[in-house]
Amino acid sequence: MIERRPILDFISHLVLILGVLIVAFPIYVAFVASTQSAEQAAQAPISLVPGTHFLSNYAQVISRGASGNISMPPVGHMMWVSLVSAVLIATGKIAISMLSAFAMVYFRFRFRSVFFWMIFLTLMLPVEVRITPTYKVVSDLHMLNTYAGLTIPLIASATATFLFRQFFLTVPDELAEAARIDGAGPLRFFKDVLWPLSRTNLIALFVIMFIYGWNQYLWPLLVATDQSMYPVGIGIKTLIAGGDAAVDWNMVMATLILAMLPPGLVVVVMQRWFVKGLVDTEK
Repeated sequence: MIERRPILDFISHLVLILGVLIVAFPIYVAFVASTQSAEQAAQAPISLVPGTHFLSNYAQVISRGASGNISMPPVGHMMWVSLVSAVLIATGKIAISMLSAFAMVYFRFRFRSVFFWMIFLTLMLPVEVRITPTYKVVSDLHMLNTYAGLTIPLIASATATFLFRQFFLTVPDELAEAARIDGAGPLRFFKDVLWPLSRTNLIALFVIMFIYGWNQYLWPLLVATDQSMYPVGIGIKTLIAGGDAAVDWNMVMATLILAMLPPGLVVVVMQRWFVKGLVDTEK
């Protein structure tokens, strides 16, 4: 029996609406500023009415990529760098994690548990601890200002390996036995059985890893010394000049809005599979 309480329902919906408004208001302010002129965007308090420079501002940051006295690559190019890096990082993390988890669950070899816990313990090491030796290796291999340098050091993931291992442990052993009786080898079992079962988990992890790769800032700041390899995160920081230089906040906000679109689109498109991969317990 479900008891309906209109007052509690009203309060719950009111809290949710207020939460959405609080989260969405800064985004709305950024959008409004991106449609105004530099003088209007610099006023305090800023007007909450959209301006008339929407097309010109967005066309400038996408195609020309200049802001005042600061020259930078077009935002379109920086978003392409971020997109390629995010896709490579997400794909690489999933591929390596799935294969390593598959080996640890379905293959019997010495020190299997030791290797797993060695991988798992890397979660305790923050990026800053290993960033200097990693940079040294990338520099010695001449991978600075390359997509390989931006992505390869970030594609290993202990978290994804752990999650895939835990999922593979829930797959009934009878499936592996049936595949073995039918003459299917390990890769055939992986492709025809584990891959379809892991699809929702894979999509959920892809969304998380894509956003992780898209939002990278510290590592690209070190390995991307050429402006042509700047991701959009570094581009936003470049727009916010220091010292006495004037900041064109309308251009900064336009870049921010554009930078939010790809990860937001990925979440919206994959939302159903993302939620199912996180909460679905049926195997």
